[in-house]
Amino acid sequence: MHFHFFILLMILLGSYVRGQEQEFDKKRFQTNYKVFGSGYPVLIINGGPGMNSNGFAPLAKLFSEDNTTIIYDQRGTTGTEMKHRDPSNFTMDLMVEDIENLRKELGYERWILLGHSFGGMLAYAYTAEYPERVQAIIQSHSGGMSLRNANRFSITNRLTEAENDSLIHYLALMNTNSANPYLVKKRASYMAKAYLFGSENEATIAARLLEVDRDLNSLIWNNMRSANFDKTAEMQSFNKKVLILHGLQDVVPIDIAEEAHEILPNSRLVVMPECGHYGWLDRPDIYLKEVKDFLKANSEEVK
Repeated sequence: MHFHFFILLMILLGSYVRGQEQEFDKKRFQTNYKVFGSGYPVLIINGGPGMNSNGFAPLAKLFSEDNTTIIYDQRGTTGTEMKHRDPSNFTMDLMVEDIENLRKELGYERWILLGHSFGGMLAYAYTAEYPERVQAIIQSHSGGMSLRNANRFSITNRLTEAENDSLIHYLALMNTNSANPYLVKKRASYMAKAYLFGSENEATIAARLLEVDRDLNSLIWNNMRSANFDKTAEMQSFNKKVLILHGLQDVVPIDIAEEAHEILPNSRLVVMPECGHYGWLDRPDIYLKEVKDFLKANSEEVK
């Protein structure tokens, strides 16, 4: 299996919660985005890559009780489609500029970033380029600030031997019949088990995994590898507050969160037990409280 399967996307489902949603005419700006609520701005950067932001709307609404929250579709995904799939159009540098252009479009001087999984890596990349525009960061089950530990990512950590054998079986079958819908669904169902500590959300996550644009996913990871993605030096001098949330049973090794905590001068690490890659699903009691408290403490008065 390739590395780009190991930090797959953020999955978020939930019931409707209070928060005002505004949809803007995307003809004014090439990136499709939505804004919820009012207060100090928080940009939520979803995982993937190759996934739109629709699954983040419930979380954005939840945190919009006291903040303005923004979700956006990363380049090439549904809502921000691009006609040409040339590799030169899908780089981390361009994705960083998309975020900066969105900030300018919305007129914010600074904002808080919440990056999940791959979105955490993109948050590091944006902060490295535009540190003066970042008020604080929440790293949610982040893939990290470099690729040094990429070979240690494994989606098999949470699978039984039988489940792992089944996943390998369906992946092998897909090498010759990748478009077979039955095989695609079976692969997604076993991958979903790997990302969660509990089982009650497996079907929901499997359905969301089916939406990943695998070609787009590969383009971005290939760019990161060829560019030797590493923002460690820049993060060593980033002095604003960073909250790092990580599951003890996460597919992303806990070492990555611990290393980030050591590198970032003003960070706090919260390790959630009995938790996989989605803290708001496995441990909402910890995850939601930590995020809300952090936003309250780090949101400046809107002027």
